[in-house]
Amino acid sequence: MQNSATPTHCPYCALQCGMNLTPSPDGTVEVTERADFPVNRGALCGKGRTAPAVLSSSVRLTSPLVRSEGKLVPASWDEALDRIAEELSRTRTEHGPDACGVFGGGGLTNEKAYTLGKFARVVLGTSQIDYNGRFCMSSAAAAGMKAFGLDRGLPFPLEDIPKTGCVILVGSNLAETMPPSLRFFSELRENGGTLIVIDPRRTKTAEQADLHLAPRPGTDLALALGLLHLIVAEGRTDEEYIRERTTGWEDARAAAMAHWPEYVERITGVHVPQLREAVRMFCEPEAAMVLTARGPEQQSKGTDTVGAWINLCLATGRAGRPLSGYGCLTGQGNGQGGREHGQKADQLPGYRKLTDPAARQHVAQVWGVDPDSLPGPGRSAYELLDALGTDIRALLLMGSNPVVSAPRAAHIEERIKSLDFLAVCDVVLSETAALADVVLPVTQWAEETGTTTNLEGRVLLRRQAITPPEGIRSDLDVMHELADRLGVEKGFPTDPEEVFEELRRASAGGPADYSGITYRRLIEENGVFWPCPTPADTSDAGDHPGTPRLFLDRFATEDGRARFVPVSHRAIAEEPDDEYPVLLTTGRVVAQYQSGAQTRRVDELNAAAPGPFVELHPRLAERLGAAEGDPVAVVSRRGRAVAPARITTTIRPDTVFMPFHWSGEGRANTLTNPALDPTSRMPEFKACAVRLETVKP
Repeated sequence: MQNSATPTHCPYCALQCGMNLTPSPDGTVEVTERADFPVNRGALCGKGRTAPAVLSSSVRLTSPLVRSEGKLVPASWDEALDRIAEELSRTRTEHGPDACGVFGGGGLTNEKAYTLGKFARVVLGTSQIDYNGRFCMSSAAAAGMKAFGLDRGLPFPLEDIPKTGCVILVGSNLAETMPPSLRFFSELRENGGTLIVIDPRRTKTAEQADLHLAPRPGTDLALALGLLHLIVAEGRTDEEYIRERTTGWEDARAAAMAHWPEYVERITGVHVPQLREAVRMFCEPEAAMVLTARGPEQQSKGTDTVGAWINLCLATGRAGRPLSGYGCLTGQGNGQGGREHGQKADQLPGYRKLTDPAARQHVAQVWGVDPDSLPGPGRSAYELLDALGTDIRALLLMGSNPVVSAPRAAHIEERIKSLDFLAVCDVVLSETAALADVVLPVTQWAEETGTTTNLEGRVLLRRQAITPPEGIRSDLDVMHELADRLGVEKGFPTDPEEVFEELRRASAGGPADYSGITYRRLIEENGVFWPCPTPADTSDAGDHPGTPRLFLDRFATEDGRARFVPVSHRAIAEEPDDEYPVLLTTGRVVAQYQSGAQTRRVDELNAAAPGPFVELHPRLAERLGAAEGDPVAVVSRRGRAVAPARITTTIRPDTVFMPFHWSGEGRANTLTNPALDPTSRMPEFKACAVRLETVKP
């Protein structure tokens, strides 16, 4: 065990805040400020400060577990790995390679995500691989690809935010989801800029805004179109920019003009004077930004919704210019890198398309396989989970907890139970791991080295600070051992830097080009922004400085122009009716993270956020006959959840809110609708019809 402080990064959200870790003789690990990292400048939220608590052997898994006579019991590594290899081999033999599924996570390092994609396609030969990042950023990614030809969460560093004139923040409560980032928005206002927050709830973030718009959940698309209508009507478009740097404006403008302000007011509940004020605030400064998060993205029309906000930026000349642009606030720790390097159903490393013959040729050459041996695109995340137990008979799962995090979660739990075989690699015994046939205890952030890519597109190096407990292995070790047992003896190294060197070659020339990045550069430069290619005339990395700001000269399309995409408002998949008259929306609270598998094991965080709740307006509570703290049942067409009432005027009277961090009877995702966006295949987490019932003692 090291005794000095190790500079590294937080294991949680996509800020990837810098921190120092120092182990103590008593086995605890101290977190101290790391002021040199520009994203958080030393600041940490409660989750970051308490992250070492999950390193304790009293909390985490310390031995492989194998199901015997219906119970998970400790086993040796050889026994556990042999069992997994035997079951995967049997499934392939009896049902074909696509009967084996692989499900990854947005918290895996780039090295793990890369290796997992390679393992699925080279060792198992399966097309059935996707990851939980499909539930988080995929609609913004799809819209960004359509408009700009490239998807990177933020096309500029966070440090640009305080220097712009106005930010429209759509569907993000970053005061609770990414607290250290709030300082950039506070500095924006201190510098004379303005903040517009769009959210059905008056969140802690909305309280910081100069203007808060509270649309009905699922109507963000209409809101964006109404704002664009006003921009056109008031003559606020940048015609020179549109002419020189974009295509498709005529069709997009025609679509927007069908959404006049009074019509948009009826759909969204946002009054016309507020719409006009938002347009004034956004258009008057020389520079402005639009940032979206899960609110507009987690809808069955999420790609079109984000596209409408991008159109707003393009029409006003706000993209590809200094201190302006559209950006997505990526959620998971490595949500950006996780979707770039091959664990997504339709992609190869470097953000290459699996259907592109040249991409297949390049990656196959790096992997030493025949391009024709690589399977084609598979199912998206929810569709993969929905096929468990039928088309997919065995599943290898790493770094995800779909029993809590998937939409229509009770159904997905049953699908998981119907599998012939489930193997899970995790740090803790999550609700999903508890259903497995084999559970492998793997190293976590402070116990291993590897890279992540934060929401800015900044590639970072997390460095090992402590030695893992005896008997714990890394996910890279697991895939090496399984590949060997399944007949592939080479190509799956266990050293993360060796894996990264291969990832560099595989990504070279792709949209997400990491070929000019090395571990040495990441240490010396505090991270490097992709794309960072290696110059063609040299094999040495370091000649390219990286790309903090994208699109300043041209967009990543064939003609270098951004594309307007015409979109029109449409209803959510499940509107309220007489039987289910209320809208449910979901989200996070500051003291918990994602499915809560790790944070719910930290005493300090549980004291701050001990369990689920139902947030509802006093008028709705009065009609229901519910008082503060009373148990309330929320019922949708998919199931029933029960949690205490939290009565507040900060939510719309037609809407209830539930956080999604808990399992059991308060599991919010029991209720959510798996209706999928046709492009991104993102489920509609953010809006579904429910009814409320009182619960008798």
